[in-house]
Amino acid sequence: MTAPLIQTYGAHARATLTLGLPLIGSHLAQMSLHVVDTIMLGWYSVEALAAGVLGASSFFVIFILGSGFAQAVMPMVASALARRDEAQVRRDTRMGMWLSIAFGVLCYPLFWWSGPILLAAGQKPDVAALAQDFLRITGLGMIPALLVMALKSYLAALGRTQMVLWATIAAVFLNIAVNWALIFGNWGFPELGVRGAAWASIAAQTLTILALALYAGFLPDLRRFHLFQRFWRADPVALRQVFRLGLPIGLTSLAESGLFQASALMMGWIGTHELAAHGIALEACALAFMVHLGLSNAATVRAGRADGAGDVQGLRDGAKVAIALSLLFGLSMVALFLSLPEPIIALFLDETKPRSGEIIAFGVKLLAMAALFQLADAMQVMALGLLRGIRDTRVPMWAAAVSYW
Repeated sequence: MTAPLIQTYGAHARATLTLGLPLIGSHLAQMSLHVVDTIMLGWYSVEALAAGVLGASSFFVIFILGSGFAQAVMPMVASALARRDEAQVRRDTRMGMWLSIAFGVLCYPLFWWSGPILLAAGQKPDVAALAQDFLRITGLGMIPALLVMALKSYLAALGRTQMVLWATIAAVFLNIAVNWALIFGNWGFPELGVRGAAWASIAAQTLTILALALYAGFLPDLRRFHLFQRFWRADPVALRQVFRLGLPIGLTSLAESGLFQASALMMGWIGTHELAAHGIALEACALAFMVHLGLSNAATVRAGRADGAGDVQGLRDGAKVAIALSLLFGLSMVALFLSLPEPIIALFLDETKPRSGEIIAFGVKLLAMAALFQLADAMQVMALGLLRGIRDTRVPMWAAAVSYW
């Protein structure tokens, strides 16, 4: 009896990793966009780094709320595929994109008036002004960023994750090049500082959405879904379904990301260097979290397929394997953060600049604290992914709101 059980779990592990590894890679590459901005702004100046951290975290909080609609596409498409309902695949994905576009339009005033908002939140005037410059530009990228998330969910549910990985990697290299040109004024371009980092993010998001849209719309194997055919036609039934599933997902993510944004604001009350150290520690944590998120996305797809096919045993066994994989990686991150904190923090700084040592010393303490929540963070994101696979999003929303706040 033991051998078949081992083979079953092994098959689940292989299937989860086959689907999850490209997603992990794409999430890491996507996160690398922010890490590159943080590193290069840290090379530019401490004030630019602090403003970039504040601006990026503010953008992310709003993005994560809007991304709930895009994330809802993943379990809905996976379940529809298991039922062999290709028309529903198209309907759910389109309405996820519709809601993403609407959210991107409605939230832009928050970016335009971000300076007064940040001042009211107790931030230093010079940092708030730079962060507003960053957000007014990068806010234009909210719609492409959310559309990228929707198409990533669609392609992941279809098992087409390789293109997502390569498109995101290409965007990282473009981001590095544009950052180098516009932050520092290299190659004859103007020196724009934080505004240069914002324009680099816009360029990367534009490249990614174009690549994924062309792939999703014109790949021969995917043409049967007719994703963009009569895209302008409304589908009220599918729109309501995506909204009802996606809003709790967005609010759940907002409860978590909002907590981290609140902590960034509090660090800004303490000082610029503390805010910079906090931002670096969060970047390191976020990179680790991308692995858990990729595994969680794979678990969502597999749970959605099992649920759509009525495979209860497969759903249960797949969940056990996904949780074990996430736990193993979480333990490795605890060891890394506790054993090599100084080199990790130093990667984000020019150590020849004044007060870099203070930022490193403060960041080491924060990274030690971050090690304490690695396992809990791994378990919660995996649980959320599995529950989303069976379209259970409302109770997790309330659990997140109460526990985080």
